[in-house]
Amino acid sequence: MTQNISNTPLNSQVIRPSFDRSTLKTRIVHIGFGAFHRAHQGLYTSEMIEKTGSDWGICEINLFGGELISKLRQQDHLYSVLEKSSDSVTAKISASVIESRHSVLDGKQAVLDKMTEPQVAIVSMTITEKGYCADLNTGRLDYNNALIIADLAEPEQPQSAIGYIVEALKIRKAKGIKPFTVMSCDNIQDNSRVAKQVILDYANKLDTELGTWIEQNVSFPCTMVDRIVPAITEDSLAQLTENLGVADPVGIVCESFRQWVIEDDFVNGRPEWDAVGATFVEDVRPFEDMKLRMLNGSHSFLAYLGYLAGYRYIYETMQDQAFRNAAFKLMTEEQAVTLSMPEGTDLTEYANLLIERFSNASIKHETWQIATDGSQKLPQRMCESLRFHLQHGTPTPCLILGVAGWMVYVSEQDEQGNKIIVNDPMLEQFRSAYKNAQTSEEIVLSLLGLNNIFGQDLIQNADFVNALVEVVEQLKTIGAKALVAKTL
Repeated sequence: MTQNISNTPLNSQVIRPSFDRSTLKTRIVHIGFGAFHRAHQGLYTSEMIEKTGSDWGICEINLFGGELISKLRQQDHLYSVLEKSSDSVTAKISASVIESRHSVLDGKQAVLDKMTEPQVAIVSMTITEKGYCADLNTGRLDYNNALIIADLAEPEQPQSAIGYIVEALKIRKAKGIKPFTVMSCDNIQDNSRVAKQVILDYANKLDTELGTWIEQNVSFPCTMVDRIVPAITEDSLAQLTENLGVADPVGIVCESFRQWVIEDDFVNGRPEWDAVGATFVEDVRPFEDMKLRMLNGSHSFLAYLGYLAGYRYIYETMQDQAFRNAAFKLMTEEQAVTLSMPEGTDLTEYANLLIERFSNASIKHETWQIATDGSQKLPQRMCESLRFHLQHGTPTPCLILGVAGWMVYVSEQDEQGNKIIVNDPMLEQFRSAYKNAQTSEEIVLSLLGLNNIFGQDLIQNADFVNALVEVVEQLKTIGAKALVAKTL
């Protein structure tokens, strides 16, 4: 038998849950067993069960890439989390996952059968922005998405997460089974509202009666999730193995900080996640906007410009005083002022906390990783703030620099002439923009013309366009490091 965390003695300092997993029921089905979910919702749920004695177990569903699910099954659905602060390391075992399904390994029907079991009360998601098959600028379903085209043609053989959810709700409706709550845990503005809109758009395309039933009976609580979880590397996996005493191919390494704010709107019950630090609120939007603009917006700023400047990791950008100051300025002067927060929220304190977290050298969060899928992230991380400032006539040097950094990054060539591997669903459109443009002005106008990212309004503001053209030109001539220093 292969040694793993389910059958091998672990180091004595590893924190292991003591609850009886046989008492758990699959009451949560989660789509998207990725690193963030393992470090966040999965671990929260395990610690909640340990503290409260509840029976809220999780079934993990992956629709693509079956290798991870196979590895998870080999160790009885247990996995490890290594939490790292600047001066301490804590290894934990998460035991909230009790089963799994995969659309290829087990078949689509097995996935639908699990989602339609009566005790399943929540279907949650971490499927990244792409998984919603939405035009994130409008929040509506993208009917030109290949997965959606296929699902509408054969709704009983879904491929997308949206198709699976609607088909499962259709079956539950037909059988008289109470619906589940749909909860997004992705870094998308109004995440579950986006999910609701694309689900209703899809359902109504199939059957307006089904769409009406979903709208009247299913709840879609938004969440704000926060934890820095870098992609696993050989070095971090080795450190995880050292702290556990055995290798865990499903384990992840993350920062010690975590946050979860959840709208308290569940149609079929919910776990007591607040017992282990989550916060239930009536409206999550202010907290969501705070994170998307201040944390995620500055992360994207550091990712594009940091990569162009030759920095591999975020913590390295923080060792450059110009980047550190620019990130703080972006947060406090250009992002915080766009927010409407509950009384008593200290946004300067939050900005200082973010700088401290970004500076954590034990978390090797690659700029390239954060730069992934920028077309899906810019609308909520930067574009909404730009609109605020353009409306109020206030300056936005850091936001403009951030957008310009993205525009140069998607050229697929860095300052030394090396190829950048741009991972983005709109890559072909970027290539087309660069192929048909020669000057900085032509490049800016071509990329700003991508309405899915920038809408139709930003390109109409001549002052903004001119400023962006100038910054793009400077990035190409003096480089990111010099321009970040110059912008302060």
